[in-house]
Order: sequence, then structure tokens, then C-alpha cells
Amino acid sequence: MTSDITFGFSSYSFHSKLSTGEMTLPQVIEWVAASEGEHLELAVLGDDADSPIPNISSDPTYVDQIRAAAETAGVPLTSLAIGADLSTGDPQQIERVTQYVDLAERLGITRMRHDVVPHAGHEGDDTPLFEQVLPSIVAASKEIAQYAAAKGITTSLENHGFFVQSAERVRRIIHAVDEPNFLTTLDVGNFVCVDESPEVSVAQNLPYAMVVHFKDFYLRPADAAPGAGWFRSRGGKHLRGAVVGNGDIDLRAVARAIKESDFTGFAAIEFEGWEDCLLGCERGISYAKSLFA
Repeated sequence: MTSDITFGFSSYSFHSKLSTGEMTLPQVIEWVAASEGEHLELAVLGDDADSPIPNISSDPTYVDQIRAAAETAGVPLTSLAIGADLSTGDPQQIERVTQYVDLAERLGITRMRHDVVPHAGHEGDDTPLFEQVLPSIVAASKEIAQYAAAKGITTSLENHGFFVQSAERVRRIIHAVDEPNFLTTLDVGNFVCVDESPEVSVAQNLPYAMVVHFKDFYLRPADAAPGAGWFRSRGGKHLRGAVVGNGDIDLRAVARAIKESDFTGFAAIEFEGWEDCLLGCERGISYAKSLFA
């Protein structure tokens, strides 16, 4: 722990073991308690009642068990992250997200990230489409933020999903929603998916950060042929998840921007590499903390 930032993990970092049953969520919590991490963020991957991550379909008894397990282990549950599509004006989508606000409250969590559009991007210049759906996104996010405020919960959107992944679009939504408890979950790596420079975009969005995600990617040029397991940025570059500190993102510059800002609070390692996730988490958090030592 630095004087300003408390490091932990996103549960998504352990997806490879949670999804196969190799580890249960209480076991992940115990692992975090024994590691350098000091908190855990829960990343919901769907509304399946059998999911190891609590969601709105989970048995309430299981939800309470997870909260108790975290409290017993001394691992604060600091944020709840969910997918959502608020671009259509569908009131059922708003109702679903407010149900997750209630779930966060039950888990003792006071920070929540909800997406505003599906992850898939759009071909060509999608600016006209963004302008078309922006009023629906803003109205829904504002209603959810106001609902959450009454429960002492801060909501946020992430630079996540190609359509709203750029720093400017995130800021436009935040300013348009104009609620003090509506901020951004700032993922330092995700900007490369839309070919932005993280050290520039991170600094631009830090004033609005609720939490910070530390992530790293290997980057290869568009004309490279790196083989299977890579995906493309919007501009065609090849990307693959890496252990934090092993990839090509200038995390030293990112850390310098964070240290020069007013940001304090929680940072979570989000590991998406091919290595064993426990090894990736262990080495990633050690590297991230060293940047602030």
C-alpha cells in the first residue's frame, strides 16, 4: 500500500480458475488475503444463478456468504462491475442496473461500474450513431446515479467496449450526466483498443476516476502476423493481454501521471494474459506497487 493508493484485484483476473471450478470465490478471497492485495472488485459476467460471482439471479444466502467470507478474511469488496446496454432507452435495462445497485448495497459495496453499451464496436465512423444514442445513455445513467446516491453508492462507466472506449467520449458522458456520484472506472490499458496513448488519455480522465484498473497488453503492428490468440484494435493493431509490467504499455508514464494527480483510493489489477492467473496476479501487483514505491 502506498500512502495514496490501495492495490487489489478484479475477480476477472481469476476467471480462468473460477469458470472451471478450480477455485471458488471464497478461495479467491482467501488467496487475496494472503497476497499483496488489499481488496477485491467483483466483475459480474452474466445473470446466471450458478455463476460464482454474485449477481441478481444468485441465491441471497450465497450473496450473504460471500460478504461474510470477505469480512472474515479482511478483504474489502470495493467495487461491483456489470455489463449493460443503456443506449436504447429500454426501462427494463435501467431496472436491471438498479437491481445491481441493490445487490451492491447487500454486499456492502459502495462503488459500481455499469457499461452503457455492448462491447462490440461498429465499422467506420460511428460518430453519428454516438450522437444518436447519447441522450438515452445520459438519461439512464443519470437516473441510476440518483437512485444509487440515496444508498451512498458511486456509479461509473469504464473506458470499455470500442464504442465508448475513447477518453473524450467517456468525459462527454460524465459531463452530460452531471451527477457528483457518477464517475469513471479508469482502465489504463483499454485505451490502446481504440489506438489512444494511455499516458495521454489516463492523465485526461484521472480527475473523474472512481477507481483505477492496471492492465497491460502486448502490442504488434497491423501488418504483423503474431498468430492465434490476439485481437485487433480499432485501427488494426494486434493486442494480447500481458502480466502487468511485461507488456508494451508505458506504465511508468501512467504511474507518473497518477502520482502527479489528485487521485487517491483503490487500484485493481485486471490480468488477462495467457499465464497462470495466480502467477500473473502475483507478479502484476508486485510490479504495479513498485511504480509507486
